[in-house]
Amino acid sequence: MGKGGNQGEGATEREAPMPTFSWEEIQKHNLRTDRWLVIDRKVYNITKWSRRHPGGFRVIGHYAGEDATDVFFAFHRNLDFVRKFMKPLLIGELAPEEPSQDHSKNSQITEDFRALRKTAEQMNLFKANHLFFLLLLAHIFVMETIAWFTVFYFGNGWIPTIIAAFILTASQAQAGWLQHDFGHLSVYKKSTWNHIVHKFTIGHLKGASANWWNHRHFQHHAKPNIFQKDPDVNMLHLFVLGERQPVEYGQKKLKYLPYNHQHEYFYLIGPPLLIPIYFQYQIIMSMIVHKNWVDLALAVSYYARFFISYIPFYGFLGAILFLSFIRFLESHWFVWVTQMSHIAMDIDNEAYRDWFSSQLLATCNVEQSFFNDWFSGHLNFQIEHHLFPTMPRHNLHKVAPLVRSLCTKHGIEYQEKPLLQALQDIIRSLKKSGQLWLDAYLHK
Repeated sequence: MGKGGNQGEGATEREAPMPTFSWEEIQKHNLRTDRWLVIDRKVYNITKWSRRHPGGFRVIGHYAGEDATDVFFAFHRNLDFVRKFMKPLLIGELAPEEPSQDHSKNSQITEDFRALRKTAEQMNLFKANHLFFLLLLAHIFVMETIAWFTVFYFGNGWIPTIIAAFILTASQAQAGWLQHDFGHLSVYKKSTWNHIVHKFTIGHLKGASANWWNHRHFQHHAKPNIFQKDPDVNMLHLFVLGERQPVEYGQKKLKYLPYNHQHEYFYLIGPPLLIPIYFQYQIIMSMIVHKNWVDLALAVSYYARFFISYIPFYGFLGAILFLSFIRFLESHWFVWVTQMSHIAMDIDNEAYRDWFSSQLLATCNVEQSFFNDWFSGHLNFQIEHHLFPTMPRHNLHKVAPLVRSLCTKHGIEYQEKPLLQALQDIIRSLKKSGQLWLDAYLHK
């Protein structure tokens, strides 16, 4: 129970002794209309402020009633600036006899991970090489230029059109990985510059929305592979994932689709449709409903640039078909790369694990090579990226040995696979989950 003092929203720090709370009381405040969380043993009431949270109210709400120390440090770069917003929300602290970790999380793993993070900071692994990112941006522009000159010089026949489409697909995929870097604040020291360039990259280079991406993607990072918290595993009854969900669907006799064939129809409704249909609808609706006019203007500038460039060769309808084909190809690239590190891993309900363990259970790596790094935007280092989302991608391989060592110390599996095996595991995991559903569905 809290002891003394004002416990309401917006209480401020005072010199008098602060109210203290037990974990039992804090964990009661995990509702949509009543949210507390703990950072460095300080208790904050985020109920009203969560709606103003730049990363979205859902991502911060996912840690209501929990210790959010590690996720707080993982997501924020300018800590002094962020703490200014936190002061009015402070309502107390953990009682002295209470452990720092909630839900019996492993305190030793947490302590060792925080020491690992300090080591990474001392190694300057959070400092970006700006030339690296400038070259990434330049090679995107080079590919766009080559694609346009291909059609300009060779004409709009099938062969130059297909060649140009593949080049533009590569440029779109690489722009996607680059906006991901800025979105995670991993390039510039000041968050403001990352936000500005992120809006330009995802908006003008891809025709998408920075706010939409932030609110969706940060939830995935905060609670990867957790149902109701990670939007990437919200499959709208199209697929059943992991080991628990298929059995629950089977026992309830839920059969929205023949899930025992999901590893087959995945090829038809997964990679081909995610970006051109599902994401496209979400992006447009998000910008309009939430009145993200800057995002909308930048997205319009992308489409204006594309159609001005290609209508002279294909006409208006032809340019739309050309863009649709590019989106179709890009969607395959995006789905296979992003799912190869997650869908074959543990997918379940909330288990309240420590930050380090939760990321290792939900992610795996793909072997390093120049092609794998480029092809995946360094998301072949998914483990390290999830543990340190603000770390520049060119430094992820440097921190990987330290992460491996910590996994070995605590007996946690560190999975790294060849690229082809990782891609094949997507289908294997879908097939396994589908069979679990069928067994439960047919069981009397």
